[in-house]
Amino acid sequence: MAEEKKTFDWLPEGMEALADGEYDAIVLGTGLKECVISGLLSVKGKRVLQLDRNGYYGGDGASLNLTNLFEKFQAGAAPDDLGANRDYNVDLIPKFIMACGNLTKMLLHTKVTRYLDFKSISGSYVYKGGKILKVPATPEEALSSSLMGLFEKRRFRKFLIFVDQYKPENPATHEGRDLTKMTMRELYTDFGLQPDTHQFISHAMCLQLDEKHMDLPALATIQELQIYMYSLSRYGTSPYIYPVYGLGGLPEGFSRICAIHGGTFMLNQDIDEIVFGDDGKACGIKAGNQMAKAGMVIGDPSYFKQDKIRPTGTVVRCICLLNHPIPGTNNAESVQVVIPGPQVNRVNDVFVCCMGHSLQTTAPGIYVAIVSTLSEKGNPDEDVAPGLQMLGPILKRFTAVSTTYEPVSDGSADACFISKSFDGTSHFEGDCDDLLSLYTRVTGEKLDMTINADSVEGDY
Repeated sequence: MAEEKKTFDWLPEGMEALADGEYDAIVLGTGLKECVISGLLSVKGKRVLQLDRNGYYGGDGASLNLTNLFEKFQAGAAPDDLGANRDYNVDLIPKFIMACGNLTKMLLHTKVTRYLDFKSISGSYVYKGGKILKVPATPEEALSSSLMGLFEKRRFRKFLIFVDQYKPENPATHEGRDLTKMTMRELYTDFGLQPDTHQFISHAMCLQLDEKHMDLPALATIQELQIYMYSLSRYGTSPYIYPVYGLGGLPEGFSRICAIHGGTFMLNQDIDEIVFGDDGKACGIKAGNQMAKAGMVIGDPSYFKQDKIRPTGTVVRCICLLNHPIPGTNNAESVQVVIPGPQVNRVNDVFVCCMGHSLQTTAPGIYVAIVSTLSEKGNPDEDVAPGLQMLGPILKRFTAVSTTYEPVSDGSADACFISKSFDGTSHFEGDCDDLLSLYTRVTGEKLDMTINADSVEGDY
């Protein structure tokens, strides 16, 4: 018997009148970034109004049931053989959470972990030479892995020992290397590592999207690798965790914090315009013959005019329903597979995430695999082809092509504080950097996330 989904009965179903409402901040959209900001502002005593044009929480990062999934992609009625509608919580944007990354720290800092359960992802894999190979999670796996030869494994081990003990502020750990000047390519070469190993470490562990980092100072990439290593050592099977019932539970959890502290929510409510005062700063929003006033407007790019945002690229995401695990992953129910771009004659990597019923994302016997990458071929099918080819027979497929945006200014001049679109990576680290930047721009202070990571709650 499937466990019962946690419900958010506190979430308001109806709509309240906007007329004559005055708030400290109006937040447009209920995506993860917007809900984190509204929650944190409400805790600080700010009066917050949050609206979303959709009838569900999460915006572009929502988790949809089967009916909503088919409706969103205009795919007609869902077939009966896929199981019960209530069994599905399919992410529109596939991402896993680094167990020791910034999003985990934020969840702990705000105590949102009280409202959500998490599980560890079963494994992390990398595509190399036409095969799907497991990224070693233990010393035993490293010794038996076919990713590297015996002597390369020794050099790899020496490299990881250096990374593990490296501290930027402690020259005694640098071993004479200045990572603010030495490039990543030079660092790999200094340890005698082969080009195939460079690619494996950079793309499957540092989670770099392309090769640009190779000729940049190594420090930033090494810090990404440290997060991966610390996360992996914490749970043993992979560095990733994932909320049961899908990523849509994350914005719902932060919305709960906002609601508890007096925030007002309105779903199924779009706006007609953002209103600006004589000083050029946003002072409210209009919807029909109603208006709400506020000292600032915060939101995702889709709520703002084109002169406030600029495109940064295009992401292709393909949601596939399967009746089997991904072949070559030891029948693991939840996995990530990284396909380094150079392995398939691409510049950008292709990511494949797969989840099954144990995470309460699909009906029993059904799996959802999501292939995502940055567009570079001009043909979405061609962009995701390397990922689709490894899935085996596909029951149903939904493809979305999304332009990503960022704000043209920091919001100080016009009181419009705009988040970036979710990036094309398979984790939240880049999105958390944007979220922390947004918080600083809105409040004028940095978010203190100091906390003991051992206090993580949930089932791992």
